[in-house]
Amino acid sequence: MTQPVLVPILGDQLSRNLASLRGRTKDDTVILMMEVWEEATYVRHHKQKIALIFSAMRHFAAELRDAGWTVDYTRLDDEDNSQSFTGEVARAVERHDPREIHVVEAGEWRVQQAIEEWADKFDCAVTVLPDDRYLCSIADFREWAEHRGSLRMETFYREMRRRTGLLMTGDGKPEGGEWNYDKENRKPPADEMEPPPRPTFPPDAMTDEVIAIVESRFGDHFGSLEDFGWPVTREEAQVAADVFFAERIERFGPYQDAMVTGEDQLYHSMLSTSINLGLLDPMELCRRAQQALHDGKAPINSVEGFIRQIIGWREYVRGFYWFHMPGLQTANALEAHRPLPEFYWTGETEMACMADCVRSTRDNAHAHHIQRLMVLGNFALLAGIHPQDVQDWYLVVYADAYEWVELPNVSAMILYADGGKLATKPYAASGNYINKMSDYCGSCTYSPHKKTGEGACPFNPLYWHFMTRHRDRLESNHRVGRIYANWDRMDEEKQQAYLTSAEAILETLEPASGWARNI
Repeated sequence: MTQPVLVPILGDQLSRNLASLRGRTKDDTVILMMEVWEEATYVRHHKQKIALIFSAMRHFAAELRDAGWTVDYTRLDDEDNSQSFTGEVARAVERHDPREIHVVEAGEWRVQQAIEEWADKFDCAVTVLPDDRYLCSIADFREWAEHRGSLRMETFYREMRRRTGLLMTGDGKPEGGEWNYDKENRKPPADEMEPPPRPTFPPDAMTDEVIAIVESRFGDHFGSLEDFGWPVTREEAQVAADVFFAERIERFGPYQDAMVTGEDQLYHSMLSTSINLGLLDPMELCRRAQQALHDGKAPINSVEGFIRQIIGWREYVRGFYWFHMPGLQTANALEAHRPLPEFYWTGETEMACMADCVRSTRDNAHAHHIQRLMVLGNFALLAGIHPQDVQDWYLVVYADAYEWVELPNVSAMILYADGGKLATKPYAASGNYINKMSDYCGSCTYSPHKKTGEGACPFNPLYWHFMTRHRDRLESNHRVGRIYANWDRMDEEKQQAYLTSAEAILETLEPASGWARNI
């Protein structure tokens, strides 16, 4: 082979339709894939997350080789592995003497900063291509966002609906007459709920080998590998999608906010890991959801909710991330400084909701969006946990977590650390919300009906403690301000009981030690 084009493919770019592969010929291209310690340990990722990414990479490399591509693959345990992306590209340049490097832009800021230095490090041209697997480019989002006073997701979502034509009529109106059916998607748990089992995929020999490496080299990381069953190939991911559209999408919408002890998936698609790896095409999934509506197999509220999560929220948070980086990493508008409590790692707490959500997170590297937002995130917000601690935790523990999606959701949505650029108000809630949307409270040591003192749900006093300490900032917010009228109607004794109870709870929080980063 004469001087080839070197095409590095990152672990979340496992798509045959990747821009750097499109139009390339197999006889003058070398694909570079690399497992590196630096990426597995910049935070101490959940063991299932590491195993998922490495296994999916190895399967994708095998698929490319079977299709006739030349693949230069560096395994984690290769003796000469430099254990960094830039180091492995440098070694590949020495091996192959490429005339050019073609790489798709990285999903994460820190990796993209490294890629942008390659042109100065290597004696060949470096072409960085936009990641057009997303429907809205970084440049397009910036153009949309730059001159707006507020970046409302709903406004963005409607523009994406028009751009894609999804759930739109021929005259440019939304199908069903409404843009958003979220009000129909807030049902609490019900007796008639009988969610089908999640499809799982027993590890093959290649995945077993990866699992053994993860247990050996990352055995002290958070999480369990006992029930590993994530799809690691496009074929498996398609099976998981088939099952969702056949068995779960009908009830996905109404019960997407419900929480049930021990029911870790309910009607959720469980497809985010495959989408974020590149194994599934987001638009293909949206078209399948739309077809389910047209075929009478799913109601419009379920279909619209599913499509909104993909072309609305997913695309929006990615654009928001790049628009606000790198400042989003250190944002702390509410000046929260308390360390992350140890029970986020151990699950050892008498709060039944927190314990169950941490258990699911540990065992599955997964918890659904309301568990992440309104239980685990809500507690962190109310207790004033430092944003960096919370960001690290979410990035570590979830198999679908990459910084571009995790950071806006945690810093801006959950913690309001950006001061309201993303969310119109903090998503603060008392125990009443959790009681309404789950069965957790029935088996809990604490009562959601008790507001203060011994036996009171910790979310109740912590809610008012949060609201009072941030009154100067939040009282002028039209979505929050009226809450202070309720506080002002309380007598001084009741107010003090809330604050005293909250302080007592905060004093019991034992700081976590060294789980997220190598410290």
